[in-house]
Amino acid sequence: MNSSKDPIIQSLNPADYLTLAMDEEIRQENMPGSLCGFALVLDSLPDVIQLTARISEFTEQFPLALASLQQQGDRFHWCQRTQPFSIFFQHKCADPESAGTFQQTTLLTLLNQQQPRETLAPLEFHLISDPNNTVFLLRWIHPFCDAKGADLILKYLCTEDKAQRTQFDLPKSESLVNVHLAKYKWWQKIALFLKAKRYITRLDSYHSIQHADLSHPPKQLNCITHTFSAEQSGVIAQQVRSNVGLTGTSLYYIGCLIRALHGLAPEQAGDAYCVPYAFNLRKQNVRTPLLGNHIGTLFAQAPKTVIANRIALFTHLKQQNKETIQQQLDYAFLPIMWAASWLSLKKYGSELRVSHGDGSERSSVWFSDIGQAEFVARSFFGADVVGLRHLCQISSPPGIALLVCQYRQQLTLSYNFIEPLFNEAQIEQLHQLMSQELLGAAS
Repeated sequence: MNSSKDPIIQSLNPADYLTLAMDEEIRQENMPGSLCGFALVLDSLPDVIQLTARISEFTEQFPLALASLQQQGDRFHWCQRTQPFSIFFQHKCADPESAGTFQQTTLLTLLNQQQPRETLAPLEFHLISDPNNTVFLLRWIHPFCDAKGADLILKYLCTEDKAQRTQFDLPKSESLVNVHLAKYKWWQKIALFLKAKRYITRLDSYHSIQHADLSHPPKQLNCITHTFSAEQSGVIAQQVRSNVGLTGTSLYYIGCLIRALHGLAPEQAGDAYCVPYAFNLRKQNVRTPLLGNHIGTLFAQAPKTVIANRIALFTHLKQQNKETIQQQLDYAFLPIMWAASWLSLKKYGSELRVSHGDGSERSSVWFSDIGQAEFVARSFFGADVVGLRHLCQISSPPGIALLVCQYRQQLTLSYNFIEPLFNEAQIEQLHQLMSQELLGAAS
């Protein structure tokens, strides 16, 4: 237990604790914890002087970016550091022969960097440049913010008007998990809690399918990103509308992912695919709350018996989601999230991962639909944004995660995987199957 008594800036909220528990689970596997990355691929070097000034302004407005995550007693807090430090770094390729691999190698080095939680910066910015183009990486530890928060940070950096920048994170809001829980009476919270427990019991009646090679310990995160053309993305959008409707975009991606994974190894042991995913509790088009995690959690589960038939699978997922909304299961996990935040990280991590049915891993694959990236129109401090990459560390198992994002009417898939549990050849094969599914070309 950390005995530090540094001044507390802010305490973790219930959703932060969920990500902290997973951070601990990943660290127990001798991996770096819950590091995440949001990378902009640029066609040239941005204006470094202006970018440096904007980052400095951000840290002045949001000093939490310079905090230290510490345990005091049984709880965790963001605490003030006594020594100043930098969170903006530049990496330049000195060897022209390494230009083709420099950016990817540097990105993965930064996402695989191991450091104690107490000394790790909650947020860092990295400018990685070679003679061909540049990558701007926002790297953070998951308890600091969620994917929408990272998008808002980038939007802050790209906002030219200073008066508008001062409006970020206003009006101030407490944890949205607590805001939603405050709407319920105490007996309603208990009813939701029990409803969620029964739902988890039903999930755990199936043995989740795993595709990771668990004969080897996890060594490092790798990431492969593919972007569909605008024309292909339009075809995929049509497939979404015809198969699940406009409000079921995430379900379409999940269904395609399940079928692609099944196609990768149809004889894999297990009864069903279980896919956890988060949903954003913020209202649309708001700039608050900026920092912290403000998410609820859901599961999509599909037994093997419905996977072979595309129509049957999407019908199953839509019905499952409909029942989830009707029974308020989307908010039923909030009381569990609050209660679990008082558990030890070890106990919380076990509750998140381990099936109550047979003690195996509950999740077959992690999934996140980041949605439409709206942080920037065309340029980033004078450089054109030509691509996106999303990265995240993963527990092993499942050892694989798919992060999906739309930008400029193009769909981007970032496959994050742990080596040697998965290898690049497997992921490329998975993407080929995924492409066929998304485009409606699969049988």
